[in-house]
Amino acid sequence: MAYSRHDNNGVGVEDTVYRYLCPVRKAGSIIGKGGEIAKQIRFETKANMRINEALTGCDERVVVIYSTSEETNRIEDDVDFVCPAFDALFKVHDMIVAEEVENGDGYYDDDDEYSEKQIVTVRMLVPSDQIGCLIGKGGHVIQNLRNETNAQIRVINENLPLCALALSHDELLQIIGDPSAVREALFQVASLLYDNPSRFQNYFVSSLSSMHQSGGLLMTPALTRSHKNYPAPRDVADAREFSICFICPAENVGGVIGKGGCFIKQIRQESGATIKVNTPETDEDDDSIIFISSKEFFEDQSPTVNAALRLQTRCSERVGKDSSDSAISTCVLVPNSQVGCLIGKGGALISEMRSVTKANIRIYQNEDVPSIAREDEEMVQITGSLNAAAKALTQVMLRLRANVFNMDRGLVLLPTFFPYISQTTETSSKPKHRKGENHPHGSMDIARNEDYGSQRNLNAPRRNRVY
Repeated sequence: MAYSRHDNNGVGVEDTVYRYLCPVRKAGSIIGKGGEIAKQIRFETKANMRINEALTGCDERVVVIYSTSEETNRIEDDVDFVCPAFDALFKVHDMIVAEEVENGDGYYDDDDEYSEKQIVTVRMLVPSDQIGCLIGKGGHVIQNLRNETNAQIRVINENLPLCALALSHDELLQIIGDPSAVREALFQVASLLYDNPSRFQNYFVSSLSSMHQSGGLLMTPALTRSHKNYPAPRDVADAREFSICFICPAENVGGVIGKGGCFIKQIRQESGATIKVNTPETDEDDDSIIFISSKEFFEDQSPTVNAALRLQTRCSERVGKDSSDSAISTCVLVPNSQVGCLIGKGGALISEMRSVTKANIRIYQNEDVPSIAREDEEMVQITGSLNAAAKALTQVMLRLRANVFNMDRGLVLLPTFFPYISQTTETSSKPKHRKGENHPHGSMDIARNEDYGSQRNLNAPRRNRVY
């Protein structure tokens, strides 16, 4: 299949990652009772496998399969060796297709009246920096794959499933045909992806510091050696402080804190983030700042992002003709030195976020920013349905987070799950953008301290535009 790549110690230089989409109704065929089937796949292949939770409104679950690229396994009677992830990919595929064929979930080819071949479909998520190896110059690679396998192979970059928002630049690979044709096409596709790894594929895999993580069922083999896939000591200097600031309507603060502080304490404990509620001393009807922060490694899931998503609806106001409308408006303060990573050249990035999330995203500056903001801050306002607003906030936060870590091209690594968003939002219909004099801040929890704004550039020039 693919050429072997080893360093002097015999350890694979690159990791291999596949993201296979499993229909929700067939997930049991690869999980099994108590996870027994998934454990068996892990044991037989020595690959890692995580089965992400189903998202509301999405009928597919992402199966993340990954391992070293060292070629140690054989598939059936094939004389060539493959890496563990390649082996596990086909075990997962064969189990899902076997159930599909057995239950008659596929469909039959109506174009051939003499054909009784059942037609199956395979779908995979592929990052855009890796998809080119499947298409080729002028599309010659993908056309050759179609001719050689007799399978329908398409690359889809519009109307992607909700789970594709795990990465803003994901594209969808779809293979349709009879089971043997699809399997052959998948073999060739997997080989090409193996030979042309994504620059960022290691970041598709969350930290393996625990065996189970929110958002997915994590299956890992015994830790027998040190490698990029396995936990290893990390340089504390690589950790960065990442924070986000909500503007919260005064009447919503109680919902953020909860009775006796129960809700905010729960979010702190479950997310691992620091959360501070900062209220003005001069006017109890003024908005407050909800400051969320954590010290984290880029490759890990972000405690700040997790906590912010869970607090979003409680920090937002309802918009619409009446309070029964489900649309919300979320306002976030961002240092003006970081706003560029949200706008992009000629507004390309903010336009992309609007298109992908279907939310209205605007950036306010200068006199349009509420007086509660600091001099070096601008305001990002996100308006849309609960679902669209959550996606947009995630896009915004992870672009900011990538910027904090100085990641190339502002990589947006979105979490592989979205937390449950209650349909009963504790939001306000009060209009925002009130003008007023700057005033000191008090606190209902922990006073706004010097950490807030420590990364802000107070002398940064301000732009006179609204995006």
